[in-house]
Amino acid sequence: MTMSEVDKIRISAASAIERSRERRRPIGTKSVALRRQHAFKKLGRILVAGGVVLVGAALFGTLIQPLGFLGLLALIVLLVGVGVLFGKWPPFPEPRQADLPKTDLKQLAGRTEIWLEAQRPMLPAPAKTLVDGIGVQLDLLAPQLQTLDAASPAAANIRKLVGEDLPELVAGYQRIPAGLRKEAHAGRTPDETLVGGLKMLESEIGNAARSLAAGDLDKLATRERYLQLKYQGLESEDAPGG
Repeated sequence: MTMSEVDKIRISAASAIERSRERRRPIGTKSVALRRQHAFKKLGRILVAGGVVLVGAALFGTLIQPLGFLGLLALIVLLVGVGVLFGKWPPFPEPRQADLPKTDLKQLAGRTEIWLEAQRPMLPAPAKTLVDGIGVQLDLLAPQLQTLDAASPAAANIRKLVGEDLPELVAGYQRIPAGLRKEAHAGRTPDETLVGGLKMLESEIGNAARSLAAGDLDKLATRERYLQLKYQGLESEDAPGG
């Protein structure tokens, strides 16, 4: 094996490790809170199941016969098995793009952050920085969503902005073959369109958070600033023959 081949393998391995680290790195506090909540629920199941096993073992040893050495060994194995089983099950429900528009409003910011964290490694460097910024804006928006009426026009606008426009922008970029993402189309490359769209969305989410915090629901509900990228750019580049 030549040195160049060794270098290629090393670089490839380093890139894989870096992508793995990026996939695990949160972009906001709400995604961390949801994962922590899931972990606490699993810990609770482990404690309950372990308690049931211990009570059952105590009753068996008291009413039927002492456990003895083999019984204690079996009890330890059973407790370890319970810990492993409930430590892995149920797995964290990773959100899909199709699920985001229907997500409970109180969890919309956190679950969108989790979805973006999974997509982040596949995006160009400038877009990754913007995704981090969007995570900050989603953190600012999340407290306002806890008390917002899910049936209000403001909630519908938030769902469209965060649950539809943002994921579709990122997913539309990923549908474009990698070799075409730096080729100009209608004066802009898909990379440039993605970055421009993310900048606009970061600003819009921040504006929505501030409008909700100020109680200006009418302003949020009546603003219909359609994203230019929704009707040009990535969609046309992804179309057949585009």
